[in-house]
Formats: sequence, structure tokens, C-alpha cells
Amino acid sequence: MSLPSTAPAPAAPRVNPLQRIWLRELGMERLWLRPAPVAARVAVDAQAVVSKTVLPVATSVQAAPVAEASPPPVATAAVAEVRAESRSEAPAAPASGRQAIPASILTRTGPPPRPEPKVVADDTASAPRIPVAEAVKNANLDELREQVVACTACGLCQGRRHAVFGQGATPTRWLVVGEAPGEQEDRQGHPFVGRSGQLLDSMLAAVGMSREKDVFITNVIKCRPPGNRNPKPEEIAACSPYLMRQIALLKPERILVLGRFAAQTLLGTDATIGNLRGRLHSLKTEEGTEIPVVVSYHPAYLLRSPSEKARAWQDLKLAAQQ
Repeated sequence: MSLPSTAPAPAAPRVNPLQRIWLRELGMERLWLRPAPVAARVAVDAQAVVSKTVLPVATSVQAAPVAEASPPPVATAAVAEVRAESRSEAPAAPASGRQAIPASILTRTGPPPRPEPKVVADDTASAPRIPVAEAVKNANLDELREQVVACTACGLCQGRRHAVFGQGATPTRWLVVGEAPGEQEDRQGHPFVGRSGQLLDSMLAAVGMSREKDVFITNVIKCRPPGNRNPKPEEIAACSPYLMRQIALLKPERILVLGRFAAQTLLGTDATIGNLRGRLHSLKTEEGTEIPVVVSYHPAYLLRSPSEKARAWQDLKLAAQQ
């Protein structure tokens, strides 16, 4: 009986010139066209090479040749590869251990495409963000309003419905400065609406003032903080130039500041509202003029503490006497 033998090394597959170009572009030409390594060759079953003439079949038993019962492993792998390629155009790796030629190479016609150049982000191409103080420096009132509406200088812009620029008479006698828009102000885009706004209008009417003829109303912060929380320092720094430009353009005779937060921000102090109200303060503008400032309670606080309305009335009379 002769010893089992191994199949000869499979020859490199035939590829046409176009496929060779594609293999070169992918760096696979040498890997694919070289002979398969000896360790990857598929051994043929010893029973498949035994012929009927070498081992005569007994007359009493009819043996079926093993080679005919099951196809060689190489043929099975080739058929599986063709089926896989026809179904999904994603051929399986050949049994020889080589990397398979992608179906996109076998089916493509024409010259291979040139590799696309890598796009590197150029930070210098985008224009730098202009600070708010510089952007508002020469803006008139209408331009300033447009800048406030489009402002994205801090994170409050992400949760707002409307930026609240302000509302009232221009030119104005009084500038009323609140803290920040609330829920209704954010919804409608106007300052001091709802119950607080109604109370403020009544307070102004008591001293012969109205937002239509005499008063312009605004806030330190133009966008509503989440949950009506106090604005953060970086939000104040981003929004304060809008208020200072409003003061420079409106040139009010006096400023009425409502609430502790607004008073501390505008006057640059950490004193309590009890220490700030009841006396006259002064705000110096960029032009060198000084505007009288009166501090009083916020209308929302007065709704919660009606007993403080008498002190608020004193503050209004102090402002009206200046």
C-alpha cells in the first residue's frame, strides 16, 4: 500500500490587468499573488487517493469511494466563496489562508480612483468671536436689540424661548432695572409681565409715570436662568455690556433698581438690599456723567411680603424727588 501524499501547492490565482492595479493600490499584490505557505495547504484525505485498481473491492461488499462521496475541501471552500460573493458581495477568506480580493475590485471597471486628501480642520479659517463689549460699542438701540436677540455669549441662550431686550419709552425719564426674565417674560419676550408687571405698573402710576411715556424697563440678564435661579458670574459678565450700552443710549434722568441681585450687580457691591435702599446712589457713565440710582424691592417680593409695600412707596417718592 502506497503512503498518502499531499496535494501540490496551489498556483497563484489569475487576475486581469485591472484587478492587478486594484491589488497594487490596496497593497495586496504581493500578498495575493505569491504562493500559499506550506502550512496553509490542504492535505488530501488518504482514502481519496486510493484507486479501485490498488485496493480491489471485495465481491461481497460494494464500497463507495470516499473521494466521490464528499468533495475535496478546496472545492468546498471555493463554492462557498462564490455563493457568499454572489449574495452579499463580501467574499469569505479563501481556504489557502490568503486575504480575499474584495468584490468591489472584481466588479469595478475603469481606472482606480485617486485617494481623497485628508481634510484637516483649520481653526484659523473661522473668524474669532468678537467680545460683547466690542460688538455693542457703536450700536444704536435697534442694532443693540438685534444683538441681544441673536446673542449666544453664554449658556442661557440654549434654554430660552425669547431674549428679553426691554420695553418702554424712548427717550425715557426713568430706567427701571430688574434682575432677569421669569417664565412669563421668557414666553412673551417682554419685561415685567404677569402679576409682577401689573404691580410695577401700579407703583409707577402712583407717582405719575408709565412705561408707555416715561419709563423704559429692562433687566440685568436678558435670558431666563433655569428655574429662575440667580445668574452665574460668567453670565453676568457676558450680559452686562448690553445693559451698560442701554444706559448710554437712553440717558435716563434716574435709575430705579428692583431687587438685591440687580442692585448688587449695577452698583458693584455685596451689601444687602436693606442697607442699599432708603438712600441715593450714583452711577457714573462712560461719558463721565452721573445718574442718580434708587434701590427698592422687587415686585415679586412685594407680592410675597405685602407689608413691605410701604417701604417701596418711600423708595418711589425718593426717586420722584430727584
